[in-house]
Amino acid sequence: MDMELSLLQTRVIGCLIEKEVTTPDQYPLTLNALTTACNQKSNRDPVMSLSQTEVQEVLDELNKKHLIREEGSFGSRVQKYKHRFCNTEFSELKLSEQELAIVCTLFLRGPQTPGELRSRTNRLCGFGDVHETESVLQKMSEREEFPLVVRMPREPGKRESRYAHLFSGEVEAADPSDYSPPVPRASAANDAIIALEKRVTELEKIIADLQEKLGE
Repeated sequence: MDMELSLLQTRVIGCLIEKEVTTPDQYPLTLNALTTACNQKSNRDPVMSLSQTEVQEVLDELNKKHLIREEGSFGSRVQKYKHRFCNTEFSELKLSEQELAIVCTLFLRGPQTPGELRSRTNRLCGFGDVHETESVLQKMSEREEFPLVVRMPREPGKRESRYAHLFSGEVEAADPSDYSPPVPRASAANDAIIALEKRVTELEKIIADLQEKLGE
């Protein structure tokens, strides 16, 4: 796979994918809105504090890789940006809704367990249970063209292994024999997490609306 992205590049692409799905009326994103998305304190790991200049430099790098596109609306001097990372006429990479949600969440939050991915992708897609999440992850790791994710060695004291994306170079893979089925989250706790993340999404949309109005 000829696509090795830096941490900042995956952050920018992840934000563009996320906002395309969760706030389509605000997509493509202005530089200001994209910078705010990159610096969110929720749904991000690590939390960053990037300037607009730094984000613009990353956009320039991605433009050279043909992974983003700049658009200008009629009568407006504000440029907006959209990704060309996948599922477009310009990209050979085609992902299902669930695969895209997993890649996006790994770009925004780093390596995660199947249980974490099932919960944290709920704004982008739906998984019936953690076993369905694991099934999709397995298919992504066994793609004939090239694997998209890899299961990492299990951390001491942890029951579930984490998965990492493979768009930023090689990652140490886990021993296939080192595997234990995941323990599903408690229903009440999972419902509370879903409700909280839904509320965060609503607040993010309100903030994006206000910033878009101020940026005009």
